[in-house]
Amino acid sequence: MDIRFVQRGIEIDDKLRDYMEKKISRLEKFFRKILNCQIVVTHHKGSFNVETTANANGVILRAEEDATEPRKAFDQSLKNLERRIKKYNSYLKDRAQLGAGEDFSFSLEETAEADTAAPAIDKVKKVEIHPMETAEAIMQMELIGHSFFMFQNADTGDINVIYKRGEDSYGLLEPVR
Repeated sequence: MDIRFVQRGIEIDDKLRDYMEKKISRLEKFFRKILNCQIVVTHHKGSFNVETTANANGVILRAEEDATEPRKAFDQSLKNLERRIKKYNSYLKDRAQLGAGEDFSFSLEETAEADTAAPAIDKVKKVEIHPMETAEAIMQMELIGHSFFMFQNADTGDINVIYKRGEDSYGLLEPVR
């Protein structure tokens, strides 16, 4: 598994880097198809933020945590990521898709917005859209830890957005023709 570190406002020493590499490589015991991981460590105003992102055969799993020490933030973030991987693994087993070769992968490409005419947009993400059921879209949204998710509805072929409305309820945006 390829592990990439991003440091913002902090220099990660070799001891902490080795610790993180050792711990993150244990994720493969939960899901063997993890291709790569990214660990972003940010230090801002006395607080450390650690964001761990894993590419599990094209499915992006993400967890983020804040703490007063980078090791604590990393450990909690990793714990959250492990929980999401277990949930995803369980989802695949329940749906009998583990060995079916079903590809519902997507990738995120971050690009910087250079146009000064639209100052409200500071990040653009390009997302590959694949057909999926709404239940699968909800699972994808939960796995990346976002409150919304854009997908192609397998039933209608339209681009839809699923979003979190409350603790256990969701909304669906469908285009009107």
